[in-house]
Amino acid sequence: MERPRAWLYGCSVESTARPRVKICCISSVEEARLAFRAGASALGLVSAMPSGPGVIGEEVIAQITDAAPPGVATFLLTCLTDVGAIVAQQRRCRANTLQLVDRVPAGAHRRLREALPGIKVVQVIHIGGDESVAEAVAVAPEVDALLLDSGNPTLSVKELGGTGRVHDWDVSRRIREAVAVPVWLAGGLGPANVREAIGRVGPFGVDLCSGVRTDGRLDAAKLTSFMGGLAAAPRL
Repeated sequence: MERPRAWLYGCSVESTARPRVKICCISSVEEARLAFRAGASALGLVSAMPSGPGVIGEEVIAQITDAAPPGVATFLLTCLTDVGAIVAQQRRCRANTLQLVDRVPAGAHRRLREALPGIKVVQVIHIGGDESVAEAVAVAPEVDALLLDSGNPTLSVKELGGTGRVHDWDVSRRIREAVAVPVWLAGGLGPANVREAIGRVGPFGVDLCSGVRTDGRLDAAKLTSFMGGLAAAPRL
């Protein structure tokens, strides 16, 4: 490991605090305000993707990142894999965190750090079986955090998130125990299952999109219900 990265957004891997909440597929400044008023500490902003919900234009992403208050992490979800293209996109969108939803070439994480000092880098691992654990362990030393999701990047039209499916939480737990960086848990989370998910995986944070939406719009009642379930979940 090049250097320990046990801290992300002021919280350690071994924190006893309630898991952080990232609301993804934010579509407007108004949705962003609703999310952080409800207690979200991170916003997911989806740029162009081969499939999945929540895609917005880069100009809207920049408006949201500019409006986000201090202390709220703005995650730019990008499916780009070329370092130069990712750097240019981050500079247009001005997010403080890159969420890489696809695999990138060897050395890309290091080059991103060099080009974008101060910007956090989070790698998505799409959960399958033992191969997902090996992938996570290999990439963890290169990034600030991992995000465990339910996509399938091997399809002809890649699924890189936003599926609304729950994956195997036992695999996610194994990853969380095997790595020394924070782990975010995504994939089919909502008010009905967040307490069980946290108890079984013990993530640093949880990430959700469709679980708090109605007809594609962020639903204040569902968001309140989710936060209530989170409050009842066991502390890490």
